[in-house]
Amino acid sequence: MKRLVILAAVMFLAGGNVVWASIDTFGAGENQFSIEFVTISGDTNPASGYGNVDHDYRMGMFEITNTQYSKFSVDNPFYYGPDAPVVDVSWFEAAQFVNFLNTSKGQQPAYKFVDGQMEAWQPYDQGYDLNNPFRNSNAKYFLPNEDEWVKAAYWNGAILQNYATKNGAVPVAGTDTNYDNLLDQPWNVASGSEELNDTFDMMGNVWEYMENPFNGRFYIPELDRTIRGGSFTGNDPLEVSSFIRYNFPPHGDAANIGFRVASEVPEPCSLVLLSVGGLMLRRRKK
Repeated sequence: MKRLVILAAVMFLAGGNVVWASIDTFGAGENQFSIEFVTISGDTNPASGYGNVDHDYRMGMFEITNTQYSKFSVDNPFYYGPDAPVVDVSWFEAAQFVNFLNTSKGQQPAYKFVDGQMEAWQPYDQGYDLNNPFRNSNAKYFLPNEDEWVKAAYWNGAILQNYATKNGAVPVAGTDTNYDNLLDQPWNVASGSEELNDTFDMMGNVWEYMENPFNGRFYIPELDRTIRGGSFTGNDPLEVSSFIRYNFPPHGDAANIGFRVASEVPEPCSLVLLSVGGLMLRRRKK
């Protein structure tokens, strides 16, 4: 019998749309932790550019924190506190964290590592995807690719906004998100304003790794990855806009780069509806 993953979930209204926010739990006892997701619809898509994803998927509501990452590895120095986004991790380390999420639930790892070295999946591997040899198609959790990330951040159902704010306006530093060298460090996740598609800090706080190479045509593990979203070190609103993308080596790390996790949408029968609004209220800015 197929094993169901039981999720705590809440349905609420955002911009006239019904949105599912769900919580996946990992581990047990003192090692238990959870990740909250919002569902991004595949019903509408941009006609060109980034953000075209023609199926539903889930995006992490928040960046992965030091506490969450510590359940996988204790090697990170965790400079900024338990609820701040984890930084100083390489793309390869982020990918291994995602593999840990999958294997801890008996799922297929997203990324192929052999003797500690990443390899692309090959046609003889079960779950090989010609269009994305980095991600195993049978994996449930993964790093978002650039289309998935951009759509979750900036797509309002009709256009890609310049900014991820609810109304598309330039974000206010210190209110909507953390940039413009306001604090000289990341702030705790959920400290800013809820964004367009009910995420937090896809603008600012820390840059975030994309799954795909910066040059998306060549899926070679050593090639630079795309980073998106800006960080606390930026001093120009354009840095947190949909226009900006940069590259970073997958073996490198930096004090202003972190990541968030994306996921397949679970089967409807594995969702448990709790209430309307109650869960989300505690996620609003204090």
